Amino acid sequence: MRFDVPCEFPMPRYTGPLLTRGTATALLAARDRAEARWTGSLDLDRSQGEALLDADGWHWHGVAYPYPGKLKDRTLYWWDGEDFEPVSRYSGSLIKLVPTEWGVPTFEIDGIKMLPTSKESPLDDARRKVALVEPRGRTVLDTCGGLGYFAACCLDAGAARILSFEKNADVLWLRTLNPWSPDPDDAAAGGRLQLTHADVSQAITQVPEGSVDALLHDPPRFGIAGELYSQAFYDQLARVLRRGGSLFHYTGSPNKLTTGRDVPGEVAKRLEKAGFKAQRALDGVTGLRR
Repeated sequence: MRFDVPCEFPMPRYTGPLLTRGTATALLAARDRAEARWTGSLDLDRSQGEALLDADGWHWHGVAYPYPGKLKDRTLYWWDGEDFEPVSRYSGSLIKLVPTEWGVPTFEIDGIKMLPTSKESPLDDARRKVALVEPRGRTVLDTCGGLGYFAACCLDAGAARILSFEKNADVLWLRTLNPWSPDPDDAAAGGRLQLTHADVSQAITQVPEGSVDALLHDPPRFGIAGELYSQAFYDQLARVLRRGGSLFHYTGSPNKLTTGRDVPGEVAKRLEKAGFKAQRALDGVTGLRR
């Protein structure tokens, strides 16, 4: 199923090394010990590999690289062809891929962390939420794709098709450097993931009525993207979801005492009005299309 929305997102995947401060320190320590080889991960713990070392530089996958200079903590670095540079971009907001103790990175926008990482990997967090909509054999709408962890979990769980939207081109660029983000063109995806660069609040009007079986909605916080919490948008979610279909809506857990608002409660009421049977679950709200 395809429909008339802005183009799918074609961009080559980065295949070079990714360095953290810890990785660079280990690499330099091996050089200082005059070792000929260093074994470790240069793709955020997706795999282990071997770098060949000499006094002036190192080789990985047949490509020569200089030793990195001083690297910052909480920053990932990629090889841009001339030097190791932070995986970040500024286009009105600073968007940055950030390493975690789990290997799987999160990302930040203007210093605000977009994914929970304090207790578990953001991929494991996504897996628990995806399980709530039981994606196996289903067509899933992933409204705000981000780094693609919902989509990755849907693929692993056997979803028939995932329709994923992401508005921010810089976030899509982060995905091309993140080895944990699913690649729509990868053979393992089997053509099941359609990633589209578009604002879902507008593109959803082109999704046919009753054409999806499950919904995953992980919007930015209300102050940034209030339109994705609106009654009009929830009405569209109800329109495209078949009767009996399921939804998970991430809201976070804002402190009602300090914010003065019960965001999950407000969301549940609007979803009920749109035609869902809604209830709180994890750090969000689940819904069943009536």
